[in-house]
Amino acid sequence: MKLLLYSLLLSAVASLATFASAQKTVTAVHNGDVGKHTNNWAILVDTSRYWFNYRHMANTLAMYRTIKRLGIPDSNIILMLADDVACNPRNPLPGKVYANAGRHLDLYGEGIEVDYRGYEVTVESFLRLLTGRHPDHTPRSKRLLSDSSSNVFIYMTGHGGVEFLKFQDNEEISAFDVADAIEQMSEKKRFNKLLFMTDTCQAATMYSKIYSPNVISTACSQIGENSYSHHNDMEIGCAVIDAYTHHVLNYLETINKTSKQTLQDLFDDYDPVKMLSNPGISTELSDVPPAEILVTDFFGGVASVEMTVPSLVIEFADDIKWPEAKKRAPRHAELDRTPYRRARPSTPQSLRPTNLDTSIMKGGNTSPLAIVFPILISIGVLTLTARTIMSVS
Repeated sequence: MKLLLYSLLLSAVASLATFASAQKTVTAVHNGDVGKHTNNWAILVDTSRYWFNYRHMANTLAMYRTIKRLGIPDSNIILMLADDVACNPRNPLPGKVYANAGRHLDLYGEGIEVDYRGYEVTVESFLRLLTGRHPDHTPRSKRLLSDSSSNVFIYMTGHGGVEFLKFQDNEEISAFDVADAIEQMSEKKRFNKLLFMTDTCQAATMYSKIYSPNVISTACSQIGENSYSHHNDMEIGCAVIDAYTHHVLNYLETINKTSKQTLQDLFDDYDPVKMLSNPGISTELSDVPPAEILVTDFFGGVASVEMTVPSLVIEFADDIKWPEAKKRAPRHAELDRTPYRRARPSTPQSLRPTNLDTSIMKGGNTSPLAIVFPILISIGVLTLTARTIMSVS
Protein backbone atom coordinates (compact mmCIF):
# COMPACT_ATOMS: atom_id res chain seq x y z
CA MET A 1 0.00 0.00 0.00
CA LYS A 2 2.73 2.47 1.00
CA LEU A 3 4.79 1.52 -2.03
CA LEU A 4 1.87 2.37 -4.31
CA LEU A 5 1.34 5.73 -2.64
CA TYR A 6 5.06 6.57 -2.92
CA SER A 7 5.01 5.68 -6.64
CA LEU A 8 2.03 7.94 -7.24
CA LEU A 9 3.69 10.75 -5.31
CA LEU A 10 6.90 10.45 -7.35
CA SER A 11 4.91 10.48 -10.61
CA ALA A 12 3.13 13.66 -9.55
CA VAL A 13 6.41 15.35 -8.62
CA ALA A 14 7.96 14.36 -11.96
CA SER A 15 4.94 15.76 -13.84
CA LEU A 16 5.23 19.04 -11.98
CA ALA A 17 8.94 19.26 -12.70
CA THR A 18 8.30 18.70 -16.41
CA PHE A 19 5.58 21.37 -16.38
CA ALA A 20 7.87 23.91 -14.69
CA SER A 21 10.67 23.17 -17.18
CA ALA A 22 8.30 23.72 -20.11
CA GLN A 23 7.18 27.04 -18.60
CA LYS A 24 10.80 28.16 -18.28
CA THR A 25 11.56 27.19 -21.90
CA VAL A 26 8.50 28.99 -23.25
CA THR A 27 9.33 32.13 -21.28
CA ALA A 28 12.91 32.08 -22.61
CA VAL A 29 11.65 31.79 -26.19
CA HIS A 30 9.24 34.71 -25.85
CA ASN A 31 11.84 36.85 -24.11
CA GLY A 32 14.17 36.44 -27.10
CA ASP A 33 16.79 34.32 -25.32
CA VAL A 34 17.08 31.92 -28.26
CA GLY A 35 19.19 32.59 -31.35
CA LYS A 36 17.78 35.06 -33.86
CA HIS A 37 19.37 33.63 -37.01
CA THR A 38 17.33 30.78 -38.48
CA ASN A 39 17.50 31.16 -42.29
CA ASN A 40 19.49 32.69 -45.16
CA TRP A 41 18.34 34.50 -48.30
CA ALA A 42 20.31 35.65 -51.33
CA ILE A 43 19.59 38.21 -54.06
CA LEU A 44 21.88 37.87 -57.08
CA VAL A 45 21.61 40.61 -59.70
CA ASP A 46 23.24 40.88 -63.11
CA THR A 47 22.40 44.43 -64.13
CA SER A 48 23.90 44.16 -67.65
CA ARG A 49 22.71 42.80 -70.96
CA TYR A 50 24.22 42.15 -74.44
CA TRP A 51 26.79 39.62 -75.54
CA PHE A 52 29.89 41.66 -74.72
CA ASN A 53 28.83 41.62 -71.04
CA TYR A 54 29.08 37.82 -70.96
CA ARG A 55 31.27 37.97 -67.83
CA HIS A 56 28.56 39.66 -65.75
CA MET A 57 26.12 36.82 -66.34
CA ALA A 58 28.92 34.34 -65.64
CA ASN A 59 29.72 36.19 -62.40
CA THR A 60 26.14 35.87 -61.22
CA LEU A 61 25.64 32.25 -62.27
CA ALA A 62 28.93 31.21 -60.66
CA MET A 63 27.87 32.86 -57.38
CA TYR A 64 24.47 31.17 -57.72
CA ARG A 65 26.07 27.75 -58.12
CA THR A 66 28.37 28.30 -55.12
CA ILE A 67 25.73 29.33 -52.61
CA LYS A 68 23.53 26.43 -53.73
CA ARG A 69 26.44 24.06 -53.15
CA LEU A 70 26.84 25.50 -49.65
CA GLY A 71 23.21 24.84 -48.82
CA ILE A 72 20.95 27.78 -49.68
CA PRO A 73 17.90 26.32 -51.49
CA ASP A 74 16.44 27.79 -54.68
CA SER A 75 13.38 28.85 -52.71
CA ASN A 76 15.61 31.30 -50.81
CA ILE A 77 17.51 32.64 -53.84
CA ILE A 78 16.22 35.46 -56.05
CA LEU A 79 18.10 35.36 -59.38
CA MET A 80 17.87 38.39 -61.69
CA LEU A 81 19.43 37.99 -65.17
CA ALA A 82 19.13 39.54 -68.59
CA ASP A 83 19.54 35.91 -69.69
CA ASP A 84 20.55 36.80 -73.26
CA VAL A 85 23.88 34.96 -73.41
CA ALA A 86 23.26 31.19 -73.34
CA CYS A 87 21.12 31.20 -76.49
CA ASN A 88 22.75 34.18 -78.16
CA PRO A 89 23.53 33.59 -81.87
CA ARG A 90 27.16 34.54 -81.16
CA ASN A 91 27.59 31.79 -78.59
CA PRO A 92 29.70 29.00 -80.14
CA LEU A 93 28.48 26.71 -77.31
CA PRO A 94 24.68 27.09 -77.49
CA GLY A 95 22.83 26.76 -74.21
CA LYS A 96 26.03 26.86 -72.16
CA VAL A 97 27.75 29.50 -70.02
CA TYR A 98 31.25 29.11 -68.59
CA ALA A 99 33.24 31.16 -66.10
CA ASN A 100 36.66 29.87 -67.12
CA ALA A 101 38.51 29.24 -70.36
CA GLY A 102 38.98 25.58 -69.46
CA ARG A 103 35.19 25.13 -69.47
CA HIS A 104 35.21 22.74 -66.53
CA LEU A 105 31.63 23.46 -65.48
CA ASP A 106 28.57 24.56 -67.45
CA LEU A 107 26.90 27.17 -65.24
CA TYR A 108 23.72 27.14 -67.31
CA GLY A 109 23.00 23.45 -66.92
CA GLU A 110 20.00 21.84 -65.29
CA GLY A 111 18.57 23.29 -62.10
CA ILE A 112 18.82 27.00 -62.96
CA GLU A 113 15.78 28.94 -61.72
CA VAL A 114 15.75 32.51 -63.03
CA ASP A 115 13.19 34.58 -61.14
CA TYR A 116 13.52 37.91 -63.02
CA ARG A 117 14.50 37.60 -66.66
CA GLY A 118 15.23 40.10 -69.44
CA TYR A 119 13.38 43.36 -69.16
CA GLU A 120 11.96 42.32 -65.78
CA VAL A 121 15.36 43.28 -64.34
CA THR A 122 14.73 46.94 -63.61
CA VAL A 123 15.49 49.43 -60.85
CA GLU A 124 11.82 49.39 -59.88
CA SER A 125 11.59 45.60 -59.62
CA PHE A 126 14.80 45.47 -57.58
CA LEU A 127 13.61 48.12 -55.10
CA ARG A 128 10.20 46.47 -54.84
CA LEU A 129 11.94 43.18 -54.13
CA LEU A 130 13.96 44.67 -51.27
CA THR A 131 11.08 46.57 -49.66
CA GLY A 132 8.35 44.00 -50.27
CA ARG A 133 6.13 46.50 -52.11
CA HIS A 134 4.82 44.14 -54.78
CA PRO A 135 1.57 44.16 -56.75
CA ASP A 136 -0.89 41.61 -55.39
CA HIS A 137 -0.45 39.30 -58.38
CA THR A 138 3.32 38.88 -57.83
CA PRO A 139 4.10 35.16 -57.25
CA ARG A 140 6.01 33.94 -54.21
CA SER A 141 9.02 33.04 -56.36
CA LYS A 142 9.53 36.75 -57.08
CA ARG A 143 9.28 37.85 -53.45
CA LEU A 144 11.88 38.15 -50.71
CA LEU A 145 10.04 36.37 -47.88
CA SER A 146 12.63 37.11 -45.22
CA ASP A 147 12.00 38.19 -41.63
CA SER A 148 13.85 39.37 -38.54
CA SER A 149 15.61 36.00 -38.23
CA SER A 150 16.98 36.04 -41.81
CA ASN A 151 20.49 36.86 -42.96
CA VAL A 152 20.30 38.42 -46.42
CA PHE A 153 23.13 38.42 -48.98
CA ILE A 154 22.88 40.91 -51.87
CA TYR A 155 25.28 40.52 -54.80
CA MET A 156 25.29 42.97 -57.73
CA THR A 157 27.49 43.05 -60.80
CA GLY A 158 27.49 45.24 -63.89
CA HIS A 159 28.72 48.62 -65.09
CA GLY A 160 28.77 51.57 -62.72
CA GLY A 161 30.43 54.77 -61.61
CA VAL A 162 30.50 57.09 -58.65
CA GLU A 163 27.42 56.23 -56.56
CA PHE A 164 25.45 54.63 -59.41
CA LEU A 165 25.01 51.29 -61.15
CA LYS A 166 23.53 50.83 -64.63
CA PHE A 167 20.51 48.58 -65.19
CA GLN A 168 20.13 47.05 -68.66
CA ASP A 169 22.11 49.96 -70.17
CA ASN A 170 18.84 51.88 -69.88
CA GLU A 171 18.54 53.31 -66.34
CA GLU A 172 20.57 53.71 -63.18
CA ILE A 173 20.19 52.99 -59.49
CA SER A 174 21.95 55.34 -57.10
CA ALA A 175 23.67 54.71 -53.80
CA PHE A 176 20.90 56.74 -52.14
CA ASP A 177 18.25 54.41 -53.61
CA VAL A 178 20.04 51.38 -52.22
CA ALA A 179 20.54 52.99 -48.80
CA ASP A 180 16.91 54.01 -48.45
CA ALA A 181 15.66 50.59 -49.57
CA ILE A 182 17.86 48.85 -46.99
CA GLU A 183 16.59 51.25 -44.34
CA GLN A 184 13.02 50.27 -45.20
CA MET A 185 14.05 46.63 -44.90
CA SER A 186 15.49 47.37 -41.47
CA GLU A 187 12.37 49.20 -40.29
CA LYS A 188 10.16 46.36 -41.51
CA LYS A 189 12.42 43.78 -39.81
CA ARG A 190 13.18 42.01 -43.07
CA PHE A 191 16.65 40.92 -42.01
CA ASN A 192 18.76 40.02 -39.01
CA LYS A 193 22.07 40.86 -40.72
CA LEU A 194 22.75 41.94 -44.29
CA LEU A 195 25.85 41.53 -46.48
CA PHE A 196 26.03 43.84 -49.51
CA MET A 197 28.62 42.91 -52.18
CA THR A 198 29.18 44.72 -55.50
CA ASP A 199 31.49 44.03 -58.42
CA THR A 200 31.58 47.11 -60.67
CA CYS A 201 33.75 50.12 -61.34
CA GLN A 202 34.13 52.39 -58.28
CA ALA A 203 31.99 49.87 -56.42
CA ALA A 204 32.74 51.08 -52.89
CA THR A 205 30.73 54.24 -53.58
CA MET A 206 27.56 52.12 -53.86
CA TYR A 207 27.56 51.37 -50.12
CA SER A 208 28.86 54.80 -49.04
CA LYS A 209 25.34 56.08 -48.24
CA ILE A 210 24.06 53.06 -46.29
CA TYR A 211 23.18 54.02 -42.72
CA SER A 212 21.11 51.12 -41.38
CA PRO A 213 22.36 48.93 -38.51
CA ASN A 214 23.58 45.34 -38.89
CA VAL A 215 24.85 45.84 -42.45
CA ILE A 216 28.28 44.74 -43.68
CA SER A 217 29.39 45.88 -47.14
CA THR A 218 32.24 44.92 -49.42
CA ALA A 219 33.16 45.84 -52.99
CA CYS A 220 35.79 45.21 -55.61
CA SER A 221 37.14 48.75 -56.08
CA GLN A 222 37.49 52.16 -54.48
CA ILE A 223 36.45 55.49 -55.92
CA GLY A 224 38.51 56.27 -59.02
CA GLU A 225 39.26 52.56 -59.67
CA ASN A 226 37.82 50.23 -62.27
CA SER A 227 36.70 46.61 -62.06
CA TYR A 228 38.69 44.41 -64.43
CA SER A 229 38.00 41.07 -66.03
CA HIS A 230 40.12 38.09 -65.04
CA HIS A 231 40.70 36.36 -68.40
CA ASN A 232 39.24 35.79 -71.85
CA ASP A 233 38.07 32.72 -73.74
CA MET A 234 39.38 33.09 -77.30
CA GLU A 235 36.72 30.82 -78.82
CA ILE A 236 33.86 32.56 -77.02
CA GLY A 237 35.47 35.86 -77.96
CA CYS A 238 35.10 37.86 -74.72
CA ALA A 239 35.97 37.92 -71.02
CA VAL A 240 34.26 35.16 -69.03
CA ILE A 241 34.57 36.41 -65.42
CA ASP A 242 35.69 39.43 -63.40
CA ALA A 243 38.82 39.33 -61.25
CA TYR A 244 37.15 40.17 -57.92
CA THR A 245 34.34 37.64 -58.27
CA HIS A 246 36.82 35.03 -59.50
CA HIS A 247 38.94 35.53 -56.38
CA VAL A 248 35.95 35.38 -54.00
CA LEU A 249 34.64 32.20 -55.65
CA ASN A 250 38.07 30.57 -55.44
CA TYR A 251 38.03 31.18 -51.70
CA LEU A 252 34.47 29.86 -51.29
CA GLU A 253 35.43 26.68 -53.16
CA THR A 254 37.78 25.83 -50.27
CA ILE A 255 35.00 25.64 -47.66
CA ASN A 256 31.98 23.41 -47.09
CA LYS A 257 28.66 23.65 -45.25
CA THR A 258 30.24 23.00 -41.84
CA SER A 259 33.18 25.38 -42.26
CA LYS A 260 34.15 27.61 -39.34
CA GLN A 261 35.77 30.24 -41.58
CA THR A 262 34.60 33.76 -40.81
CA LEU A 263 33.95 36.86 -42.89
CA GLN A 264 37.21 38.25 -41.52
CA ASP A 265 39.02 35.25 -43.04
CA LEU A 266 37.40 36.07 -46.38
CA PHE A 267 38.38 39.73 -46.14
CA ASP A 268 41.95 38.82 -45.10
CA ASP A 269 42.19 36.71 -48.25
CA TYR A 270 41.61 39.74 -50.48
CA ASP A 271 44.65 40.40 -52.65
CA PRO A 272 44.67 43.77 -54.48
CA VAL A 273 47.36 42.50 -56.86
CA LYS A 274 45.24 39.56 -58.03
CA MET A 275 42.04 41.60 -58.03
CA LEU A 276 43.68 44.44 -59.97
CA SER A 277 42.03 46.97 -57.62
CA ASN A 278 41.75 47.82 -53.93
CA PRO A 279 38.62 46.15 -52.50
CA GLY A 280 36.47 48.05 -50.05
CA ILE A 281 35.16 46.76 -46.71
CA SER A 282 32.68 48.47 -44.38
CA THR A 283 31.86 46.96 -40.98
CA GLU A 284 31.14 50.00 -38.80
CA LEU A 285 27.35 49.50 -39.06
CA SER A 286 27.53 45.99 -37.65
CA ASP A 287 27.40 45.40 -33.90
CA VAL A 288 29.12 42.04 -34.43
CA PRO A 289 32.68 42.05 -35.81
CA PRO A 290 33.30 40.02 -38.98
CA ALA A 291 35.66 37.76 -37.02
CA GLU A 292 32.59 36.44 -35.16
CA ILE A 293 30.40 35.88 -38.23
CA LEU A 294 30.75 32.65 -40.17
CA VAL A 295 31.03 32.78 -43.96
CA THR A 296 28.19 30.26 -44.10
CA ASP A 297 25.98 32.66 -42.16
CA PHE A 298 25.52 34.41 -45.52
CA PHE A 299 26.79 32.06 -48.24
CA GLY A 300 25.47 28.77 -46.82
CA GLY A 301 22.36 27.13 -45.49
CA VAL A 302 21.42 27.04 -41.82
CA ALA A 303 19.30 24.51 -39.97
CA SER A 304 18.34 26.35 -36.79
CA VAL A 305 14.79 25.69 -35.59
CA GLU A 306 12.89 27.90 -33.17
CA MET A 307 10.19 26.06 -31.21
CA THR A 308 7.52 27.56 -28.99
CA VAL A 309 5.32 25.55 -26.64
CA PRO A 310 1.93 27.07 -25.79
CA SER A 311 1.11 26.97 -22.09
CA LEU A 312 -2.25 26.42 -20.42
CA VAL A 313 -3.54 29.34 -18.36
CA ILE A 314 -6.46 28.51 -16.08
CA GLU A 315 -8.51 31.17 -14.33
CA PHE A 316 -11.32 30.38 -11.92
CA ALA A 317 -13.58 32.25 -9.55
CA ASP A 318 -12.88 32.65 -5.86
CA ASP A 319 -16.11 30.86 -4.90
CA ILE A 320 -15.27 27.60 -6.64
CA LYS A 321 -16.62 24.58 -4.76
CA TRP A 322 -15.07 21.17 -4.81
CA PRO A 323 -17.62 18.51 -3.80
CA GLU A 324 -16.58 15.58 -1.69
CA ALA A 325 -15.47 12.57 -3.64
CA LYS A 326 -17.70 9.53 -3.66
CA LYS A 327 -16.52 6.05 -3.08
CA ARG A 328 -15.46 4.04 -6.07
CA ALA A 329 -14.49 7.26 -7.86
CA PRO A 330 -12.49 6.75 -11.06
CA ARG A 331 -8.75 7.14 -10.64
CA HIS A 332 -8.44 9.88 -13.24
CA ALA A 333 -11.03 12.60 -12.90
CA GLU A 334 -11.50 14.32 -16.24
CA LEU A 335 -12.05 18.07 -16.34
CA ASP A 336 -14.17 19.62 -19.05
CA ARG A 337 -11.98 22.47 -20.36
CA THR A 338 -14.78 24.05 -22.36
CA PRO A 339 -16.81 26.29 -20.03
CA TYR A 340 -19.92 26.57 -22.21
CA ARG A 341 -20.11 23.03 -23.60
CA ARG A 342 -22.38 20.35 -22.17
CA ALA A 343 -20.55 18.00 -19.81
CA ARG A 344 -19.19 14.79 -21.21
CA PRO A 345 -21.36 11.78 -20.25
CA SER A 346 -18.31 9.77 -19.22
CA THR A 347 -17.46 12.15 -16.35
CA PRO A 348 -19.56 11.95 -13.16
CA GLN A 349 -21.17 15.30 -12.41
CA SER A 350 -20.10 15.10 -8.79
CA LEU A 351 -16.42 15.18 -9.74
CA ARG A 352 -16.61 18.18 -12.05
CA PRO A 353 -15.67 21.62 -10.57
CA THR A 354 -18.09 24.44 -11.16
CA ASN A 355 -17.49 28.01 -12.36
CA LEU A 356 -14.34 26.93 -14.22
CA ASP A 357 -13.10 29.18 -17.01
CA THR A 358 -10.06 28.18 -19.06
CA SER A 359 -8.22 29.77 -21.96
CA ILE A 360 -5.13 29.14 -24.01
CA MET A 361 -2.63 31.97 -24.08
CA LYS A 362 0.89 32.43 -25.37
CA GLY A 363 3.84 31.57 -23.22
CA GLY A 364 5.51 34.42 -21.40
CA ASN A 365 2.20 35.88 -20.14
CA THR A 366 1.25 33.06 -17.79
CA SER A 367 -0.51 33.60 -14.49
CA PRO A 368 0.84 32.08 -11.23
CA LEU A 369 -2.34 30.02 -11.19
CA ALA A 370 -0.97 28.12 -14.17
CA ILE A 371 1.60 26.61 -11.81
CA VAL A 372 -0.56 26.38 -8.63
CA PHE A 373 -3.51 24.68 -10.27
CA PRO A 374 -1.60 21.56 -11.50
CA ILE A 375 -0.28 21.15 -7.95
CA LEU A 376 -3.83 21.20 -6.58
CA ILE A 377 -4.94 18.70 -9.21
CA SER A 378 -2.07 16.34 -8.31
CA ILE A 379 -2.91 16.53 -4.61
CA GLY A 380 -6.59 15.89 -5.33
CA VAL A 381 -5.81 12.87 -7.51
CA LEU A 382 -3.53 11.43 -4.83
CA THR A 383 -6.19 11.93 -2.13
CA LEU A 384 -8.93 10.32 -4.21
CA THR A 385 -6.70 7.39 -5.12
CA ALA A 386 -5.68 6.81 -1.51
CA ARG A 387 -9.31 6.87 -0.30
CA THR A 388 -10.37 4.50 -3.05
CA ILE A 389 -7.64 2.00 -2.21
CA MET A 390 -8.38 2.20 1.49
CA SER A 391 -12.10 1.68 0.94
CA VAL A 392 -11.51 -1.34 -1.31
CA SER A 393 -9.13 -2.90 1.16
